[in-house]
Amino acid sequence: MLKSVTLIAASTILLASFSTSAALSDKQAKNAVEFRKSIFQLVKSNVGPFGAMAKGQMPIDEALIEKNATRLHQLSLMLPDYFVADTRNNDVQTNALDKIWDNQGDFNHKAQNMTTKSKELLDAVQNKKSDQYVAKMRAIFGTCKACHDDYKAD
Repeated sequence: MLKSVTLIAASTILLASFSTSAALSDKQAKNAVEFRKSIFQLVKSNVGPFGAMAKGQMPIDEALIEKNATRLHQLSLMLPDYFVADTRNNDVQTNALDKIWDNQGDFNHKAQNMTTKSKELLDAVQNKKSDQYVAKMRAIFGTCKACHDDYKAD
């Protein structure tokens, strides 16, 4: 637990040190990209079961929906923070398109949509509105697609 807290604190300090107006060293840019990739891996691992449930490839599991919707909600709140560091001018490998930093308001709005939709799924499962689960899961995928369409390289 202490190791996790220490890692989170170190990540927070590193992110706080990034400035949109200051140039990043390649090391800082590399770290920023690694953090971004890590958060998206967590998003992917938590949204994956929703796809299988929505397609009928696995049974609806309310406990898993609640757990993963909670996680997605928290992760979505962090997304804008991980894109404060503008890595366009650094030699780093990233799938993030440069226009993220030209359109940060829109990018942040799209992240907020994921926050909203994951909260709606969480509310549905907590209120046992099982007839809404699949639609709410698909709405989360819609938020992913909206952002990928505009801001992720193919």
